[in-house]
Amino acid sequence: MVALPGVPRREAVRNDGELALADFLSLPERTAKPRSRGVTHVIDRGLPIATLESLLDLAGAHIDFIKFGWGTAYVSRHIRAKVVACREARVCTCVGGTLLELACVQGKMREFVRWADSIGFDGVEVSEGTVELGPGIKTGLIEAMARDFVVLAEVGSKDAEATIRASSWATQMEADLAAGAAFVVAEGRESGTVGLYHPDGRVREPLISALVSRVPADRIIFEAPSPAQQKWFVRQMGVDVNLGNVAPDEVIALETLRRGLRADTAGLALRRLGSRPDGSAPSGTC
Repeated sequence: MVALPGVPRREAVRNDGELALADFLSLPERTAKPRSRGVTHVIDRGLPIATLESLLDLAGAHIDFIKFGWGTAYVSRHIRAKVVACREARVCTCVGGTLLELACVQGKMREFVRWADSIGFDGVEVSEGTVELGPGIKTGLIEAMARDFVVLAEVGSKDAEATIRASSWATQMEADLAAGAAFVVAEGRESGTVGLYHPDGRVREPLISALVSRVPADRIIFEAPSPAQQKWFVRQMGVDVNLGNVAPDEVIALETLRRGLRADTAGLALRRLGSRPDGSAPSGTC
């Protein structure tokens, strides 16, 4: 370590196992875990357990949900150990919705519930993104699953050609919350090119405006896999917007976006210092 003239040498900032205790900047306030808003929902596409444990050690304090995407939990080794590791890091685990959809249409819901309970999952995703379940079935599934699991109810189709009607999405979200869902998930897929987004990844801004005009924003998890999409939501909806389908290697980068530690959102931190209206820092602050 290089010693600076006139600056006494000190021990490195201690890490308490969750957050490095650096606290000298004035940053936007963030909700603390367990969070009911500002959640970060991460998708696990089949991480090795050692990689997951490293992720939790590095960034577990910033993660609220880990979803084992589509049917990966069904074919992954060490899935129980992965669930235990998440629980120890105070991260909720969730089964992907495609697996539940298939169990439903094959008449295997009792087996699905028994399996999910034996593994120790905290939550399940209830969706109709792949299979049309039929009128009233999704509501019944949410009501049944909510007795034993945290339910994340997804709204929207994975079909890029599907017609998107904001009023229909909002009505489904309201019904899902009324049935017992903890959060509703707005479809964007892991590609970020359907549902909430145009095929080129651009945000469908009128759709989002229509949704939050009817459904409380803190009950919606917006799937936002790309950094550009995450930046849009943080800038437009604030640091405590709920974001989902975040890639494991984007968790720390997203947290810096939320805290104004990146050029794209540094204005959030500058405003905490009473910066000028144009976003520039007050003179003489360094």
